[in-house]
Amino acid sequence: MRALRFMGLAAMAALVVFGCGKPESNAGPGQTAGKKIKLAGIIFQEDQFFHLVKIGMHDGAKKAGVELLDGNSNNKPEKEIELVNTYATQGVDAILISPLSKTGSVEALKKANEKGIKIICHNTPIDADFIVSDIESDAVDLGTQTGQAAAKYIAEKMGGKANIAILAFKSQVPEQSDARCKGFKDEMAKLPGVKIVAEQDAWLPEMAVKKAEDIMTAHPEVDLIWAANEGGTVGSVMAVKNAGKAGKVVVFGTDSSEQLVSFLQDPDNILQAITSQKPVEVGQMAVDFAVKAIKGEKVEKKVVMKGICLSRTDPAGIADFKKKLDEWQKMD
Repeated sequence: MRALRFMGLAAMAALVVFGCGKPESNAGPGQTAGKKIKLAGIIFQEDQFFHLVKIGMHDGAKKAGVELLDGNSNNKPEKEIELVNTYATQGVDAILISPLSKTGSVEALKKANEKGIKIICHNTPIDADFIVSDIESDAVDLGTQTGQAAAKYIAEKMGGKANIAILAFKSQVPEQSDARCKGFKDEMAKLPGVKIVAEQDAWLPEMAVKKAEDIMTAHPEVDLIWAANEGGTVGSVMAVKNAGKAGKVVVFGTDSSEQLVSFLQDPDNILQAITSQKPVEVGQMAVDFAVKAIKGEKVEKKVVMKGICLSRTDPAGIADFKKKLDEWQKMD
């Protein structure tokens, strides 16, 4: 009897063991191997674009039932390395990062990946094959769409002639800045009456105000400014206002924000068009891909999103986008 009883207990134990099988099968939607998934999101500056990326990431994390930590490298390579190393030590399952450099950001991320941490790049890529996915806007397209809007304006409002100043961000993120500039310049090259008379770097509003004012002083012939990012566009508009050149100098830009949308609706007629990215979608997708990769599911290696051109000539389109911005902000 004792032997039979022992055999019965052993059989029951075996059933329990085999019934537990794969831990993932019993894990909740935001869990793997019986523990809550933990992600780290890293941006490189505080502006409207990255604020919306963060909103998208937090929305995605909430829906997936996972934990999300926030980090900002503040345009400092050493801070970026510190954040990556800190999150790796904390044992996060994935790092979702907008890297500062295609090459300079690789080493720290590679070490994190060697610890089993999934790496998702958003906004800016790196030269490495270990990343799970790269999610970004088509940088050339962002410049091209604004360039097309500017070319149309120059042809219709300026007699096909313009003296242009450019505010880029080459010293911050050279690859992305160059790509946006290429898109814009290629469109300008189609107009024989257009000259680019100045090109400087200024990606934050306060930097751009000063640079744009200096350029207009040194080159009084400038009648159009194109800025390659949000901060540069904001600063350019403010510089034109400060100089009392509304009606003499127009601004075109890249990226979007509530402030830039309001500039497009301002009767001063300075800002003419911007090309917006899809930051909330970028953030949501980065989280979704990270969770899927952690659970062993396949995701797209590279996703490139086209921009959305908002022009003063399409007030209904601007109003619709403003409504969408308001909806995104409510997700915060």
